[in-house]
Amino acid sequence: MAFGAFNHHRQKESMADINVTPMVDVMLVLLVIFILSAPMFTHAVKLDLPKAQAASAPQPADAVRISIDAEGTVYWNDEAVQPAQLQPRLATAARRAPQPELQLRADRATRYEAVAQLMAAAQEEGLTKLVFVTDPKEKTKGTR
Repeated sequence: MAFGAFNHHRQKESMADINVTPMVDVMLVLLVIFILSAPMFTHAVKLDLPKAQAASAPQPADAVRISIDAEGTVYWNDEAVQPAQLQPRLATAARRAPQPELQLRADRATRYEAVAQLMAAAQEEGLTKLVFVTDPKEKTKGTR
């Protein structure tokens, strides 16, 4: 019996086409299995955590408050300092043991360049504890 021919007198030769239908069927079955089992591979634990308002962290005894206003003026513990005075103060703070925590407060309109220069100056002097201080977000009714 020859495939694809109605002429029985023709010489029988092997079929040169590959039948891909069974391969496509197997691939579709594997795809469906993968789609159904993929969500089971996640290892996330779903928790309903309690809501709590945390108190502000205690102020460390050895902290330096550095503020930058919108014009770029730098304040060291609420005292305005000139750019030339800032580097020696940072060097003095870096030599203290233990090193003080630098609490950086920057105005919303402060240029990023001023903040980056202050951070670079602190790092250059070897100060490693730099904290950004922000105002807590005001709670509104109906939000979490």
